[in-house]
Amino acid sequence: MLMVAGEALIDMTPIVHDGRTAYIPHPGGSPYNVALGAGRLGTPTTFLGRISRDAFGQLLRRHLAASKVGLDYVKEGDQLTTLALVAPSESGEFFSFYCDNTADRLLLPEDLPSTLPVGATLHFGSFSLVLEPGASTLESLMRREARRRLISLDPNVRPFLIPNREAYLERLMGWLEQADLVKVSQADLEWLYPGESLEAIAQEWKKHGPVMIIVTQGGRGALAVTGQEILRVQAPRVTVVDTVGAGDAFMSGMLSWLWRSKVWSRAVLESLGSEQIAALLTFAARVAAITCTRAGASPPWLEEVG
Repeated sequence: MLMVAGEALIDMTPIVHDGRTAYIPHPGGSPYNVALGAGRLGTPTTFLGRISRDAFGQLLRRHLAASKVGLDYVKEGDQLTTLALVAPSESGEFFSFYCDNTADRLLLPEDLPSTLPVGATLHFGSFSLVLEPGASTLESLMRREARRRLISLDPNVRPFLIPNREAYLERLMGWLEQADLVKVSQADLEWLYPGESLEAIAQEWKKHGPVMIIVTQGGRGALAVTGQEILRVQAPRVTVVDTVGAGDAFMSGMLSWLWRSKVWSRAVLESLGSEQIAALLTFAARVAAITCTRAGASPPWLEEVG
């Protein structure tokens, strides 16, 4: 089983008609999207987090259930749902978040289960590890479960939610010590370490504990750092409609490949050879590419990936 912990929100995506802009609600949030994508790819998946009782919260729950994601570890709250306004720009999507005192942000230690299913993998990521009090709650879960089970991480950096980059980096180093598999985007690394080599950063990160560091590079594909080896795959060529959620789809593709291949522990992850890692990246890149061919963070179902 895959357990995905973190934020669940509504992306308000703009459409323009007759010169007027309207916003359409789409369920989202990086961990939420990872759970959604893994569920659609046939991986037994459950979401761990806090969701509002409001109308948007009900939409979030329905969308998870429709994608075959379990809700047994979801807590409900009376606070409103976090909203993210997405505005396309020449440099990509620009996000504005409305997340003060919202339901997903207020995950508390008492909301966490005392035990998790044997063999379940845990995935963490994005701003749910930044905004308090939920960030400290999730960090405590990560520390509690580290080396008990496979833990994956995607920082999915949101600079406008990070007031102090140095403080964030210090906290990030702590997450790396707990994680076994880390996926990070080129854009994230370029903001965190301006002007530095992606490969050198990934190799340095690996020294902190992860078995494998994956760096996604959008249309250029992805690379994996395992020990001193660097493996690369190209991204499939597709007609891009929307890149929102592509990184999350890549993550769900990786986790689903690992589940299908029975790579559900740190020891087995360490044993993967170059051909297996290339297959892992190729499958994840295919999942992400299909997601880019349609509007909204809408990852594919298994039968679409082939």
